Amino acid sequence: MFTGLIQGLGQLQFLSPSRLRIFCPGVNFLTMVAIGDSVAVDGACLTVEEFDTQGFTVTVSPETLKRTTLGERAHRGEPVNLEPSLRLGDKLGGHFVTGHVDGVGTLDQSTLLGDSWEIIFRAPVSVCPYIVAKGSIAVNGISLTVASCHPQGEWFSVAVIPHTYQQTTLSVLGVGDQVNLEADLLGKYARQFLTPYQSLDHPPSHSPELSLEFLQEHGFS
Repeated sequence: MFTGLIQGLGQLQFLSPSRLRIFCPGVNFLTMVAIGDSVAVDGACLTVEEFDTQGFTVTVSPETLKRTTLGERAHRGEPVNLEPSLRLGDKLGGHFVTGHVDGVGTLDQSTLLGDSWEIIFRAPVSVCPYIVAKGSIAVNGISLTVASCHPQGEWFSVAVIPHTYQQTTLSVLGVGDQVNLEADLLGKYARQFLTPYQSLDHPPSHSPELSLEFLQEHGFS
């Protein structure tokens, strides 16, 4: 489990179609890494198999390569956001991020407004149902709040403060660049929970009627 608060940057290095090295000398949490630990690499949860003072090595499954940007970007040696998994006693900032990428989006527009940036992303169909204004989303592993979104979720915007922009890969993304997206875990569970009831005229008699209003009334807003 992660929070989407990035703790360092690394550089992808291609070793083989299924093995990547993340070069990240000087990243603070590297001194506490052990074999078998989980690290979110641009939002994808990967397992440390080898490590030294300069970085660590991971194996990426075909599923990970299919669902993320890591395979293609490793060939170009691009930078990535890094976050170690939560430990007992860690502060819970951001939002709950699992490291299971739901789909790949693209950067559509980035505009400097005063001291902050307004960034617009396009989202794939698999992620659209979970995008709501003021909700949470992880973009390349970064916990961000949705500022606004298309009614059908085709695009969404986020407001990014200078610290987040400068300390993550958001500062090097260009229009058209692909990004890993993970929707809010709570939203996915809520949608899954409601799905059986959406096709029924009347819910089962032993259960209360479920709706967005019911969930909001009971603290799920």
